[in-house]
Amino acid sequence: MRHLFLKSERKEASLFIDKAANYALKATCKRSQCGCVIVKGKKIIGIGSNNPPKRLESQRRCDCKKDSYHKKVTDKTCCIHAEQKAIMFALEHYPELLAGSRLYFIRLDNMSGAPSTSGDPYCTICSKMALDVGIKEFVLLTKRGLCVYDTEEYNTLSYQYTK
Repeated sequence: MRHLFLKSERKEASLFIDKAANYALKATCKRSQCGCVIVKGKKIIGIGSNNPPKRLESQRRCDCKKDSYHKKVTDKTCCIHAEQKAIMFALEHYPELLAGSRLYFIRLDNMSGAPSTSGDPYCTICSKMALDVGIKEFVLLTKRGLCVYDTEEYNTLSYQYTK
């Protein structure tokens, strides 16, 4: 993981984090609003926010307690993750640009709607998908500021996450 030290790099990353935050505002998940953009060069090739599959209300489970699921259910969210939606968008519209791209992810505070810092990498579902399609880097807003993770490192850290 590295911090975005160069002023120009921080400025560009902040712009894309802001764009991801705009997509997070479109999230319909009742637990958290997350947004994601995937960028190649300066072109946005993937967009996503977390919502139930196909935005079907019949599939919403936001009000279910996570401990109510059977232990075999490993992803206890009802919504498709913003990263997954952005990857699927890019696969549909720009598959040739995914290799070497950069994924920007943001979570919004449920109360204020303001950008919220992410914790350590933990989602192996998203990290495996990103690695498989060739996304090179993840960018997260952390307590330390904007941080860039190589996708392999992000995947490794996701598997090491304990809480």
